[in-house]
Amino acid sequence: MTTPHSPAYAGDVTPEQAWQWVQEGAAVLIDVRTDAERAWVGFVPGAVAVAWKQWPGMALNPAFDDQLRAAVPAGMKAVLLCRSGVRSVAAAERATQLGVAAYNILEGFEGGLDEHGQRGQRGGWRQRGLPWQQG
Repeated sequence: MTTPHSPAYAGDVTPEQAWQWVQEGAAVLIDVRTDAERAWVGFVPGAVAVAWKQWPGMALNPAFDDQLRAAVPAGMKAVLLCRSGVRSVAAAERATQLGVAAYNILEGFEGGLDEHGQRGQRGGWRQRGLPWQQG
C-alpha cells in the first residue's frame, strides 16, 4: 500500500510493501542511514548504502547525488530507509529532484519511540520481522 505524502516525492510505503517491491525486482532498497548506524544497529542484506548525512557531525553527504544515480537504474523505483522515516523523506525529495521515482519507507529501520524513549518496539523494519543482520 502506498500513500501520497507530498508532491515532492512519490509517496510513502510500508516496510512490507517496500520489501515486496525489492523481491519482485521493481525497486532498489536504499539505506540512507550513516555507516555507523548500519554497523552498530543492523542493516538489510542487499540494500545499497547511500548515506544522506555522514557521521560524525551529520553533514549532508556531498556524494549523495552521484551515489544514488549509480545505485538506481533508469526507470526503477527507489525505496528509501532511515532510522525512523524522517531523513528518508528528505532523501526521497532530493531523489525526486534527480528524476528518480522515490518512496519513503514508513517507520524506518527502528520504528518510533516507545514510552521509555527507546526505539525497536514500535514498528519499523526490524520489529516487523523483515530480513536484517547485525554485526
